[in-house]
Amino acid sequence: MLASMTAPTSPRRDLARRRILLGTAAFGALVGCGALGVPRAAGAPHPTNAFEVTHTDAEWRQLLSPQQYAVLRTAATEMPHSSALNDEHRTGIFGCAGCGQDLFSSATKFDSGTGWPSFWKALSNAVLERPDNTAGMARTEVLCSRCGGHLGHVFNDGPEPTGLRYCMNGVALRFRPA
Repeated sequence: MLASMTAPTSPRRDLARRRILLGTAAFGALVGCGALGVPRAAGAPHPTNAFEVTHTDAEWRQLLSPQQYAVLRTAATEMPHSSALNDEHRTGIFGCAGCGQDLFSSATKFDSGTGWPSFWKALSNAVLERPDNTAGMARTEVLCSRCGGHLGHVFNDGPEPTGLRYCMNGVALRFRPA
């Protein structure tokens, strides 16, 4: 009886519903991974003398590409699947593009399916974490402990043994093969 009370749907309407569903899912994935992050206008600025490696804003702009500057110094986020490091599978070390500090071993890299290089563990004392409530979300920001550069965010949905997913911007990293 219920089936006779529902209006038949057209293939065109079904396609529209699928597009809306897929678009909503894609938006949710981008928000969850920080792809829609904005420069740190509302966040707390880093103290300029709190890190071993410091530069003036003008010096950072000269040392980094415009995209590296946007990510490392203003906490912008690169587009998913835009970094070649997402597909880097050789043995080696991923380091900070701002200061060169070693951050992650390739032994902890995994394919998270998000479009950004992901790791389940950082090297000892390589990163700092702090709360990030920008973009209307409660997340944990990951910074290079040596220069304070924004690397990405860490989430609690990664693989064992840590259960963590360090979702990093590839432009904020450099890879050194072993």
